[in-house]
Amino acid sequence: MELDWLKRWNLYSPNAVAIFDGESGHESKYSDFFAWANAGAIVLREKFGIRQGDRIAVLSLNEIEYVYLYYAAQRLGAILVPVNYRLTLREVDHILQDSSPRLIVQQTEFSSLSTNSGAKKVSLQDWTELVRAELGSLTDFVATEDSPAMIIYTSGTTGSPKGAILTHKMLFWNALNTSMSLNVSANDCTVIFLPFFHTGGWNVLTTPFFHRGGKIVLLKKFDADGILKLSETHKATLIFGVPTTMDMMARSSIFASVNLSSVRYAIVGGEPMPIPLIEKWHDKGIFIRQGYGLTEFGPNCFSLHQDDALRKKGSIGFPNFYVDVKIVDELGSELGPNLVGELLLKGPMAMGGYWQNPKATAETLKEGWLSTGDLVRKDDQGYFYVVGRKKDMFKSGGENIYPAELEQVLQKFEGVKEVAVIGVPDEKWGEVGKAFVVAGNSKITAENLQEHCSKNLAKFKIPKYFQFLNELPKGDSGKILKRALAEMP
Repeated sequence: MELDWLKRWNLYSPNAVAIFDGESGHESKYSDFFAWANAGAIVLREKFGIRQGDRIAVLSLNEIEYVYLYYAAQRLGAILVPVNYRLTLREVDHILQDSSPRLIVQQTEFSSLSTNSGAKKVSLQDWTELVRAELGSLTDFVATEDSPAMIIYTSGTTGSPKGAILTHKMLFWNALNTSMSLNVSANDCTVIFLPFFHTGGWNVLTTPFFHRGGKIVLLKKFDADGILKLSETHKATLIFGVPTTMDMMARSSIFASVNLSSVRYAIVGGEPMPIPLIEKWHDKGIFIRQGYGLTEFGPNCFSLHQDDALRKKGSIGFPNFYVDVKIVDELGSELGPNLVGELLLKGPMAMGGYWQNPKATAETLKEGWLSTGDLVRKDDQGYFYVVGRKKDMFKSGGENIYPAELEQVLQKFEGVKEVAVIGVPDEKWGEVGKAFVVAGNSKITAENLQEHCSKNLAKFKIPKYFQFLNELPKGDSGKILKRALAEMP
C-alpha cells in the first residue's frame, strides 16, 4: 500500500497542476506540492518539535498552505486536527482540551478562539514563510497505514463532540473506493469549497483526487457564482455539493448561461435532493449521483447512479465496491428487504475509533462492524433508502445537528425547566432546529434564548423556532415523546 502519494506523482507527472487557488490564481504543480510538503515537515520537526503521533490543530479557511501543512504533517506521522472556526470559544476549547495539540496553526482572524490552549501557536502566514526558506530539502515519509492522519470532531448525542480517528489506511481505501465508483483519473478536475473542518472538504474528492493525480480548484468558502465560473474556466469534470449548495448554484443569475459541458455529473450527499432540483440540473445537462457516507467510515459509502436519480428518488443506491453492509433490528438480527433497521458497515475504510473515548468506540465498532445510527431499508431490487436517524440527529445545510447538545445548552439558561429539540423541514436548509421549552417564569423569551445560544453554539446549530409549552408530552416511562412534538403545529 503506497502512502506517499505525492512522491509518486512528483515522479510520474511533476508538471501536472495539483491545486489552483480560485481567488489568487496561484497554481501548484505536483512537483511544487511535493517540495512544500517536504520543507513543511522539516519546519514542523525542527522549529516546533513535532514528532510522530503529535497533534497539530488548525483554524483556517481553505488555503493552499493548509493543504501543504496537512501533507507535511503526514510525512512525520503527525495528526492534523481541523477545527471548525464557526464554533464558539466554548466548543473550540473542548476540542483543543480533548486533542491536546502540540501546535496550533491559525489564521490571525481566528486567533481569539484558541486563547485557552497552552499549545505552541503560529500563524499560517508565518509558518508559510518558514517553509519557503526550506524549499529544496527532502525528508522521509514515516507514517504507516495504521498511523492516524487526522482527527475530525463530530458532535454526539451526549452533547460532547467526539474525535473520529482517520488513519492512512482509511484514507487510502476511501480514495480507492471513490475513484472506482466515480471513475476518477488524472484528467479530472473539480472545485473544492466545502470547509476542511468537514470530512466532505477533505475526503469526498480532495484526497481521492490527489491519490489519482487529479486537479482541484480551491475556494476559501462557498460562492455560487465563483464555483460555476471556475467550473467553466477549468473545465471541471465533477461537481460536489449538498442539496443546499446545489440549490444556491441553481438559483444563481449565471446558472442558465454558464457552460458546464465538461461536467460528467454532480455528486450530492448529506441528505436527499428534492426532485424539482434534480430536474433543474438535469435540464442543464448535469446528471445527479446521490450518495451516502459519514465521517467515521468515509463519505463515499453508497452511490446512486445518475440514470436512477428520478426513478429511484430518495435512494442512496448501492454500497460501493469495498463496503459490506447489513441492516439489523434492535437485537442485531439481520433484516430482509423492505424492513427498517439500523445500517451497519464493514470495510477497510472504517475509522480507527474515537480519540481518547474507548466507551464510544466500543459502542460504535463491534466485531468489525460500524454502527451508523441511521435507520434504513432496502427495496426488492437492492436499492437502499435512509428513513430516519436512530439518535434524533438532523441535518441543516448538510451539517449534522444533534438535539442533545442544543438541549444541554438551553437547559443551562436560568428558569428553563424542560426542553426538547427536534428537526423540522426548512425550504432553504433542508431542516432547522425547533426547541420546545417549559419555562419557569414569564421573563424567558425566544429572543433571550437565542441570545444565550449565540454565545454557546455555532450559528448553524441555533434553533430557528422556539415554542413554549406548559409541559412536554411523555410516555409511561417518563421519556419525552419527540414524535408527538413533531406532530404539533
